[in-house]
Amino acid sequence: QVQLVESEGGLVQAGGSLRLSCAAAGQTFSTYAMGWFRQAPGKEREFVAAISYNGAVTYYADAVKGRFTISRDNAKNTVYLQMNSLKPEDTAVYYCAADGWHYRSSVPVTSSDYRSWGQGTQVTVSS
Repeated sequence: QVQLVESEGGLVQAGGSLRLSCAAAGQTFSTYAMGWFRQAPGKEREFVAAISYNGAVTYYADAVKGRFTISRDNAKNTVYLQMNSLKPEDTAVYYCAADGWHYRSSVPVTSSDYRSWGQGTQVTVSS
């Protein structure tokens, strides 16, 4: 498994921006697709975005498409989630996750495809 540590989230006003990062320990980071999920109070964890192991393919949930951007720097073992035009409904605990398979050609979008998870970081968007 890969150990993942997310950056601190924060409190931001609606319309604002925030960038999350997730640092991975280990030498195999560049072989895994990475994803971001979120869980709001009283709701199930939901998919946000994913990126292939080489960064060539990305996929977004409809709710964040056009506002969020996932990227990765394999040299730094880090994946990022740039969140723009934030809305109160984006308030949640955000988790990064590493795929359970090496060199997957597609990007997984279900939580069961991911084997390693970060501890989560709170993002709160005020109206």
